[in-house]
Amino acid sequence: MTEQPKFQRRKRRGAASAIEQPQHVTAEQADPTIEELEALIAEKEALLQRKAEAEAKRRREAEIEAERARAAKEAEEQARTAKAARDAELEAKRQARKAELEAQRKRDAESAEQIENSRRAKREAPLVLASPPTPKANPTPLFDPEASWKSIDRFQLDPQRLAERNVITALRHDPSHTRFDILRTRMLQALSENGWKRVAITSPTKDCGKTFTAANLAISLSRQENCRTVLLDLDMRSPSLHKIFGVSDTGAIGDMLRGDISPEDHLQGFAPNTISAGSHVAVGFNGIVEPYAAELLQDPSTQAAFENIEKQFKPTVMLFDLPPALLNDDVIAMRPHIDALLIVAAGGTTKANDIKETERRLGEKIPLLGVILNKAEHAEAGDYPY
Repeated sequence: MTEQPKFQRRKRRGAASAIEQPQHVTAEQADPTIEELEALIAEKEALLQRKAEAEAKRRREAEIEAERARAAKEAEEQARTAKAARDAELEAKRQARKAELEAQRKRDAESAEQIENSRRAKREAPLVLASPPTPKANPTPLFDPEASWKSIDRFQLDPQRLAERNVITALRHDPSHTRFDILRTRMLQALSENGWKRVAITSPTKDCGKTFTAANLAISLSRQENCRTVLLDLDMRSPSLHKIFGVSDTGAIGDMLRGDISPEDHLQGFAPNTISAGSHVAVGFNGIVEPYAAELLQDPSTQAAFENIEKQFKPTVMLFDLPPALLNDDVIAMRPHIDALLIVAAGGTTKANDIKETERRLGEKIPLLGVILNKAEHAEAGDYPY
């Protein structure tokens, strides 16, 4: 074998090194590419996992919201069903009361016709005196209102409690009680001159002292000879008259207005007392809030109840303690039952526009007996500034 020169051997080794070096570099570059690919795959899998979790959370929230919507719809349907049942029950009572009143009117008409026929027959029959006429005793009246006044329950008057609740006409220690006596006398004169009987007591807004006025006026009227007074707590959304008089056994005045109980079973009078309050005051208390007050006041049964009270007790005056006129429509619903009106205004609180709006809501046909200024800030000496 021929020996080659050294420079040729170096040249071949250099070429072999040049060929091997690119292969080595390519192998080193392939390893990082695989790692990066695996990292990208892992990142994509994690992204897909988060997306699946988010979708599952969204579906759970949608299911919860749908369940809430179903529950709300069911509650609304139940409320609608309950209201329909109450309305149906009220309508049934109204129809039953209407039928009862119609039957009563029919019986009264038949009875009147029979009496008239009997009288006509007597007039047409020939007059034959078989024996001298015997004097007849005065016929017994068909109805005695005093029997109704004697039949009602009576409650004790606590003078100290009345004084603490500013019923100044009870003990008459405060000189301002004379203002109620003057109001009583003027009111009775106006009622007598015009043939009125039903007086509503209201205020534009709350806390003006309308119930305080009604209680004081009732006790003042009780001392008027031959005056029969009926006081009804018709502020059925916020009854408070029983708190002033300290009566706990009040019953529900709504039952009397619906005709479920008779007036003589619901009304209560003053028991014998030390403050000279008369026995001819009948108070209709209320201890149960009436949610459908305006609807009840417009029901024909309420008018029938008022007429029944007038028939049974023959009152001289009926006082209605009504709610504030500007808070709801109860006072407007009472308009057909009112002959005259008293408005109680709070000094320093009630605005003139409030009084005008109260008069406007009640209409021009209802006479205004007067506006009572209560809680006066600058009272004269001896005046009562409550």
